[in-house]
Parts: sequence; structure tokens; C-alpha cells
Amino acid sequence: MTSAAQRVGHPTSDDEGEGTVGTAQTRSTEELIAEYDAERPARRITGPLAHVIGAVALGVSLYALYAVFNPIPVLPYRMSFLAAVLPLTFLSYRPGMRLPRWVPRPARLGKTEPRLGKTERSKDAPGVADWILAGASVVVCAYPLLGFDDFIRRTFEPSTLDMVMGAGCALLVLEATRRTVGAILPGICLLFVGYAYYGGYLPLDWAVGHRGYDIERILVHLYMGTEGLFGVPLDVAATYIVLFAIYGAVLEYSGAGAFFVNISFAAFRRSAAASGRTVTLAGFLLGTVSGSGTATTVSLGSVAWPILRRAGYSPESGGGILAAAGIGAILSPPTLGAAAFIIAEYLKVSYLTLLLYAAVPTVLYYLGIILAIEIDSRRLGTRDLDLEIPSAGRLLARFGYHFSSLIAIVVLMALGVSPFRAVVYATVLAFLLSFLDREHRLGPRRMAQALSAGTLGVLPVAATTAAAGIIVAVVTLTGLGLKGSRIIIDLAGGDLAMTAVVAALAVLILGLAVPVTASFIIAAVIIGPALQTLGVSPEAAYMFIFYYAVLSEVTPPTALAAVAASAITGGNTIKTMMMTWKYTLPAFLVPFAFVLAPGGQALLWQAPLPEVLMALAVSAVAVAALAVTTGGWMVRRAGWPERVLSAGAAIALLHLEPTAVAIGLALLAVALLIHLVLRRPADGQVSHRAQKGN
Repeated sequence: MTSAAQRVGHPTSDDEGEGTVGTAQTRSTEELIAEYDAERPARRITGPLAHVIGAVALGVSLYALYAVFNPIPVLPYRMSFLAAVLPLTFLSYRPGMRLPRWVPRPARLGKTEPRLGKTERSKDAPGVADWILAGASVVVCAYPLLGFDDFIRRTFEPSTLDMVMGAGCALLVLEATRRTVGAILPGICLLFVGYAYYGGYLPLDWAVGHRGYDIERILVHLYMGTEGLFGVPLDVAATYIVLFAIYGAVLEYSGAGAFFVNISFAAFRRSAAASGRTVTLAGFLLGTVSGSGTATTVSLGSVAWPILRRAGYSPESGGGILAAAGIGAILSPPTLGAAAFIIAEYLKVSYLTLLLYAAVPTVLYYLGIILAIEIDSRRLGTRDLDLEIPSAGRLLARFGYHFSSLIAIVVLMALGVSPFRAVVYATVLAFLLSFLDREHRLGPRRMAQALSAGTLGVLPVAATTAAAGIIVAVVTLTGLGLKGSRIIIDLAGGDLAMTAVVAALAVLILGLAVPVTASFIIAAVIIGPALQTLGVSPEAAYMFIFYYAVLSEVTPPTALAAVAASAITGGNTIKTMMMTWKYTLPAFLVPFAFVLAPGGQALLWQAPLPEVLMALAVSAVAVAALAVTTGGWMVRRAGWPERVLSAGAAIALLHLEPTAVAIGLALLAVALLIHLVLRRPADGQVSHRAQKGN
């Protein structure tokens, strides 16, 4: 699937196009996405097989669209969906984890890479084992559908064939997951299965002990019901996620990605901080097309890094901005990330309600990035650039229709239309509007490619959610959720604040090893009950876990988004991670207000509008104080006294309680007074520092 940023402008060298927005790294962008994004197909298949895979993927997309208007029973639909996407996964992903030899090192990103030769293409084609696994996956997933009613009745007395098929389905799902996101998640799944089997040998007075279950009972729970492989996580992938993936692909193929980048650059034309602000806005808009933080970082970086470099940003600062903007895309309405759809399903709330939950935190997240960019602009002495881009007014007049489908989704859901139908209607609208642009009009061939790309983009998520269903099944079978929550509460001494800290660390550590969607599912069934036991509302608990699952992508030592950004900028990887952490710091602290502050519910729009606006205003001041703390700048360069006082002010303000807010404002006022009185630089000192930053 072609990246949106690859459609922006025409290839230019580093020296050419000082005023154009473009990239010479079309293939390098694809390769970086394949390398750093844990949820992207690895094979580059060409020829007749590519057409076959595309045709099957097209059929899956049409099947998903058909099911929106002609509902299919839940369990048969999940089984048939997995029977279609699992074979595609084995044909689209390599069995090994090594990258092909032609993937460039970061230092070679400016050089032209050779095309794949015939030998390389043949080595990248599926082998005999891949075809066998693809065929076997069809058999084990479709087997229950051959006599579905009898299959369900056999739940209490399964046949040997049922058990063989169940074991085969579980193993194939784990192998597909290993190919797409690595071996750690399948390993965790096997540990949970081992716990279900061997847990009976643990003393019953142990917190995690249980009576034990034999293989037959475990397989029945995994394969013959709605709790395991065909559970809610897979259902979310087969409904919400695949439909939004199709929408994103159609939006991308219609040229929306190019428009989103260009309108972002046109919006901030003449300002020293314009380049950084532009990248932030472009990341937000591109996220509606990509749906992946790392992919958005790479796609945006291939276009925007030359602009940031010419503006005076260091490789590490530029990489931090790119990674923060990319991750923000999956924290923000209207699409959010895949895990957000699971939240809606778990809470049994509409997707529109979930968008309201995310609205205020999104504003605070981007406010933190913008303030940090403004501070860095002054600290580094960045400069404005004259880019040869049409004015924002001209771009909106010509291509502003690309916003229509995004607005349509929200409006339709507000009118009571289901999210499934709303996104389908928005997809149709994007398709029709594509004919306003001759270059990107979606004729039959391009529309088929877009629909195929939608399904191919959801393959790793489908494998991940099916595997996560194994974990959910073991948790419900053994009661591990309640047992795990008691352990967490005991570890924190029964204190809510300490429990929140332990929960945040646990989700971050889990997210270092597995993708965002999987880490959220695992944490939701084990950590979520611990927070709710101590009085946290379900929506606050799930949103807390969601934010930390996403933020694991910018958390050292893995921080995939930051690593990908450093590969583009050529910056030091660790320093880029730390810069990304600086830009995203408010997102690490604001979720604590969800669960700890008396007024934290207002941040999730679970309060009257005046309280929501007050919480937003106070939290915005807290975010500004955090920006001073991390950036070291107020009116001019700030010293440690101001920064320490600002940190204390931010923490107090985020309590959202009148006394704490008063203390926070007082601390911030003292910091500002000290700054204005004691930090009077000599004449020319500021300009000298700015010149040095250049």
C-alpha cells in the first residue's frame, strides 16, 4: 500500500526544491515502514500471484461491506473472516524475521537503491510450506461452518476431529502472529495456555492457583465458543477495523494524503516555528489515512525532514517532532487506533462517545507539542522558509472536499447512524469526490486496488486480535483477571495512586514487547479490574490503559516511532527517543488525572460542559508549565528554579481540585516572577544564542 506522503510533489534532490514539498525516497519510505512498523506486510510480491492475492483481498473487503447491510450471525462471520485473512497472511508475510538484503541502512537513505532483480523476487515469493499453511488455515477455520449447529451442540462432548482442528487453528494463528509482529506475543500466549494447564499444580492458597484444566477443556474454550480465537478482539478487527482500513485506503488513493500534507505546510507559511507546527498538523491529518503511528512517522518524515533541517532543527529534535506527530495520529479523533475500537466494544458505548472521551486529551497532547516546538524554535534559533506552495485558501477551494468524508463520519454517528454504516457512507462519499481530481479519480482498477489495500492493511491486526483472544480465553477460564488485579492492588499497598503508577509501568513494559492492540487487550483484562476495584470508572480505566499502550511506541528502549524517525534524520537514536519523550510528556501525565483527580472525569467529557471547559483550561496551563520544565524557556532561557517550580505547578494543577489549582497557579506565578526579575540578559545575549543555535 503506497504511503500518502509518497504522493506529495515530485522527487527532488537535497539542494533542489528549497521551496517544494517532495521526496526522492519513494521506495526507501516503503522499506522503512516495512522495517520499523510491526504491522506491515514484508513481502514484495509481483506478477500473477500479486493479482491473485489482490483479488482475494478485494473479495474480503466486499464481504465486510456486504455484512454491514446484510448482517451475518456473529460466530460464523468471525470464522469466515479468519478463514479468508489467515491464508493471505501466510502468503503476504515471510516465515523468517530477517529483512531482505536490499533494505537500506539509515546512512544510505540519500542514495538510489537498486531494483529487485528476478532472483530476489523469486526468493520473496511464497514457498511450498507457505501454501500448505495457507490451505490448512482455510480448513481449520471453515471446518465449523460445514455443520455449524452440530458443531455448537458438540461443545459439551467434542469429537477427536474437533480437537485436532482446534489445536491446528490455535497453532496457525500463533504462527501468523509470529510472522507479522514477532515471536513475543505468541510466546506470551503459550505461557497463558501453560498456566491454564499447569495451574492446577499450584497450591490453592496461592493468589494465582486454580483447579487446572485439561487440553480438551482448554481447546473447547479457545475454538468452540465466543471467548477465544473467535472472540471480541477478532470481531473488532472483522468489523470496525477492516471498515476503517478500507475507508483510509480509499481516502489515500483519492489523493487526500497529498492534500493533508500540502495544506499543513500552507497553513503556517512565515514563522520561525512554522516548520515544526506544520509537521504536527500534517501528522494529525495523515493519521486518518495511515492508522499507524510508526507508518505516519516514516511517511511524514520522508517529506518533512528536509524542511525541518533547512529550518535549523537538529536531527534529534526533528526526529522527536516527527515521532510525536506520528504517535499523536493514533491518539486522536476521528479514527484513533485499533485498540480504541476494542474499548468501544468492551464498554458497550457508541464510537461517537469514545471520540468525546478522546477530545480533551487530544487538545492537550497537541498543545504540549506546539508549546515545546515554540520553545525549541527560540532556543535553537530556527528560521522561517519560503515554500513554493499554493495558499491555504487556494488549496481549500480546490481540494477541501477531502475533509467532507471525515466530517460525514462524525455527523452521521451524531444523527444515530451506526459506526459501521457511517464509515461505509463516508467511503462512498470519498469515492465519489475522487472524480473531482483527474489525477486521483478512482476508476474501477484504482478502486479495486484501494479495496484490496484496505484488507491487506488489516492482516496483522487480525492475527494479533485472534492471538489475543487466546489470552482473554485463559483469563476468563481461570479467573486470572480478578486474581491479577488483587496482586496489583496488594503490590501497591491498596493505594490508588501507587496502583496507577504500577499499572502505567506494567502497560509500558508490556508495550515494549507486543503491539499496541495486543498490549491493550492483555492489560484491559488484567490491569483494568485492579483500577476499577479501587473506584475508577470503566471508561477512565480503559482510556488510561489505552494511552499508555500507545505511548509504549515512544518509550525507550524500543520506541519504534523514534527509531524510525532517527533512521530518516540520521540522528542519534537514544537522543531522538529522549526528544520524543520531551514532546509527548503531557500524554504521560494527563492520563493520571483521569484516575486520580476528583475532576478527572471532565477530561473525558463525562461532566457538564462548564466543568469540561474549566478542566480543559486548567490542564492547558499545566501543560504549559510542563513545557517550561522540559524546554527550559519562558520569556527567555529559564533556570532550574523556574523549571522546578513549574514542574510542581503542573502536578498540582493536574489534580483539578480548587485548593490544588490555587497552589499550582501560585507556584507558576512565583516561577514567572523569578524569571522576569532574575533573568535579565545582557544586550545582544539572546540574539547571540539564536545565532549559535543556527
